Amino acid sequence: MGEMNDRELVEFVAEVSGRIRGQLQRRIVGQDATLELVLVALLSGGHCLITGVPGLAKTLLVKSLAEVTELGFSRVQFTPDLMPSDITGTEVIEEDRATGRRAFTFVRGPVFTNLLLADEVNRTPPKTQGALLQAMQELQVTVMGKTYPLEPPFHVLATQNPIEQEGTYPLPEALLDRFMLNIRMDYPSVDEERRIVRMPRIDMAPLDRVVSKDRLLEAQALVDRVPVGDHVAEFVVKLVRATRPGPGAPDYVNEFILWGAGPRAAQNLLVASKARALLLGSPTPRVEDAAHIAAAVLKHRLVMTFKAETERVEPDEILKQLVKEVG
Repeated sequence: MGEMNDRELVEFVAEVSGRIRGQLQRRIVGQDATLELVLVALLSGGHCLITGVPGLAKTLLVKSLAEVTELGFSRVQFTPDLMPSDITGTEVIEEDRATGRRAFTFVRGPVFTNLLLADEVNRTPPKTQGALLQAMQELQVTVMGKTYPLEPPFHVLATQNPIEQEGTYPLPEALLDRFMLNIRMDYPSVDEERRIVRMPRIDMAPLDRVVSKDRLLEAQALVDRVPVGDHVAEFVVKLVRATRPGPGAPDYVNEFILWGAGPRAAQNLLVASKARALLLGSPTPRVEDAAHIAAAVLKHRLVMTFKAETERVEPDEILKQLVKEVG
């Protein structure tokens, strides 16, 4: 395939996204909202935090995604005794057989991949979470004072169980802010569960490779070039600013939010809106795209007040209300 112009690329992205979704649905029943958001992150070059109880096929989803996109995949089970070097890799002493001299060589850890599944990321101590943060933030890791770059595309898909169990370390704000999207996977509907129960033991027949790594990088570059109307950008800025408590903010924002979302949230929301527009075959995002995706981009960036926690007020509810008011 030769170079495509932007219009051909827009059509290509919509078509490929449809094919990826079709392949994933061979293994994943339902979860349409989750699939759409994961594809948005993939197109935007963003990271995802996936929250859901065990057994909802989170791991299967990420593994299958790697299979259909020709991307490298590795999985790290985050545990309390996981060390930073278990993620980044480590220097080992090796002897050169010919000369008998010893030298350090770097053995790459699982972070050197395209799709990194960080399973139960809230079970590991802050030091190890920090190693992951550097990779997400800088697209590189530092070991023993030496820096090694990661090759794009690089996506972290981290899972955490919503049940507050013993021995978990809540993710720090800086790490949460690096996740473009927070995706909540819910239990299947009755009909979906009937289908899941009747499915043969996970059908592991290979999925078709739908898109190459190079084409995916082209699609990501296209997202950057998507034009955005002033009214959409204005909606995004207004919405993100509306999450911040202060003298002019609505009462419920002052009551339930301690800290609102920062500028990176606005950038992420705009990029995610562009990606969603392309998924749907549209060359430019509408306010509806931004509104539709707003909760997934913003909810993990709000720090709630003690009152919100005691009254069980969820960020989703507040965001729904703000989207209505700003829109």
